[in-house]
Amino acid sequence: MTQVPPSNRDLRDDIREYWSDRAATFDNDPGHRIADGAEMSAWRALFTRHLGLAEGRRLLDLASGTGEIARLCRDMGFAVTGLDWAEPMLDRARAKLPGVTFLQADAERTMLPDASTDVIVTRHLVWTLVDPAAAFAEWHRILAPGGQLLVVDGDFVSRSWLSRLVGKVATARPRPGFSRHAEILSRVHFAHGARGREVVALLRAAGFEDVQVDTDLGAIHRAQAVQFGWLKSVLRRSEHRYAISARRR
Repeated sequence: MTQVPPSNRDLRDDIREYWSDRAATFDNDPGHRIADGAEMSAWRALFTRHLGLAEGRRLLDLASGTGEIARLCRDMGFAVTGLDWAEPMLDRARAKLPGVTFLQADAERTMLPDASTDVIVTRHLVWTLVDPAAAFAEWHRILAPGGQLLVVDGDFVSRSWLSRLVGKVATARPRPGFSRHAEILSRVHFAHGARGREVVALLRAAGFEDVQVDTDLGAIHRAQAVQFGWLKSVLRRSEHRYAISARRR
């Protein structure tokens, strides 16, 4: 019998390949691309609420994707560096923002120097982490003393009665790649949902202080509703989404 040689491939490779394959159409999906106007203004207000004025501070956008959050932060006046694991995502980000530096690396193992950035932001990264405790320790390491962290994420697994009802309708017309997405989700740390309280506990264990949870994302949801159909708009509003801010001493 022919034996299959062992593979060094792991979950992180599957995650990188999944997002690489999605890069070409990523900006086509509402909720990924930030529309100019009301939505961009709502995102800017959220970031300003938690980060204050940019004042040219060094900002690292982890899992930067096609560069939408990097675009927002650059326009706010931060000195932005983006980092992503998927090269096709970075290709699009570099084309969109030629004046911004984008690095290819794993957000859980950045390989960046100690205290090398003043602000770290992430959007929709935490729920995909393989080892969030190690990732948060890494982010704490690369933040300068007094540096700030802003995590925008959510529990996209747990369902209220309303979201279960809406989900039954949604599964009648599943999006492309849904089964692949679900398979990867089943293997990450937050397979049962990235609840805010669990993220907070891990951030505090990593040494972060002044950890605060903000669930007031209504302005963003209202702006996005213009692009969503009623089904997705209702589902999004029913999910446990949040912004968590923290600081390194």
